Amino acid sequence: MNIGSASAERSLVADDPAVAPPRRSRRLDGGTLLRVAEAYALLGLTVALVVLFSLLPATRDTFPTAANLQATLGNQSVLAIVALAALIPLVAQAYDFSVGATMGLASILAATVLSSGSPIVVALAIAVAVGLAVGVVNGLLVTRAGVSSVVVTLGTATIVQGAVSWKTGGQSIVNGISTALTDFGSGDLLGVPLVVYVALVVACGVYFLLRHTPYGRYVQALGSNANAARLVGLNVNRLTLSTFVIAGALAGGAGLLQVARSGAGNPQVGAGFTLPAIAAAFLSVAAIKPGRFNVWGTIVAILFLSTLNSGLNLAGVSSYVNDFANGTALIAGVALAGVFGRRRAGGA
Repeated sequence: MNIGSASAERSLVADDPAVAPPRRSRRLDGGTLLRVAEAYALLGLTVALVVLFSLLPATRDTFPTAANLQATLGNQSVLAIVALAALIPLVAQAYDFSVGATMGLASILAATVLSSGSPIVVALAIAVAVGLAVGVVNGLLVTRAGVSSVVVTLGTATIVQGAVSWKTGGQSIVNGISTALTDFGSGDLLGVPLVVYVALVVACGVYFLLRHTPYGRYVQALGSNANAARLVGLNVNRLTLSTFVIAGALAGGAGLLQVARSGAGNPQVGAGFTLPAIAAAFLSVAAIKPGRFNVWGTIVAILFLSTLNSGLNLAGVSSYVNDFANGTALIAGVALAGVFGRRRAGGA
């Protein structure tokens, strides 16, 4: 056989459009465009809200200002960390409705420790330890006692809120808070509040944990199919317990950041964080990685909710309208999670 002739023949075949394999088109097809639209629709809606409130007569003088942007981002940084705490159990198809209450308890105990003259590092250790303890209790009740995570964490949240009321008598702790801590909470770098950098570091850490470590892959496998995860040898109970522990630790750390931001330990603050945090975590399925609970989708959801609430407040609407907005966001998030979940199951 003539090797040169054979090579030439193969070359001619490859160049013949009738017999050559089709080359992959670089153009975006309809399905790709739809996926891109799904991934960035919530971000686009956020941008649309920014434009709307910047042009609306009632808010155009106050909304598009550096002061409002700094206040909004700074105030949402604690919420972002609490939402990321709620996200981790969600990835494993578990639910933690106690993250807000845990953050509130941690903030009260951290403020108490600070008011007694203890250093900030001790207050941080106490706050994280409190969160870890709540997470362990939640995880053990879910994995060992077999109680629904919804029931367990709602019950835990109620007990924790009762403990906060008992500890404080309904009074905020404002005396003796370290000025170094409050200066950090109100400070900025390059015009961006320092607490925003903390939230971004936490977000990057959670993203790396969930996307680039074996642990994260195991948790995602558990969330996709718990029975399959068990069959391949994963310790389902231990993984589930660990998600609650990590969530508790993050919520505890957020408690100290809340003290830094507000300069006090407020016994009423925890309950107000729960619904927006859960709503943002659920809404993450509609952003960046459609159909999956994800870190950057949670951050986009936080930006969307904070933009909406800020604009409504500056427009002078009643406070209950914000409750309507957060409640609607939660319902939408749960509904979208169900829709995308059924779509993934149908495509499997």
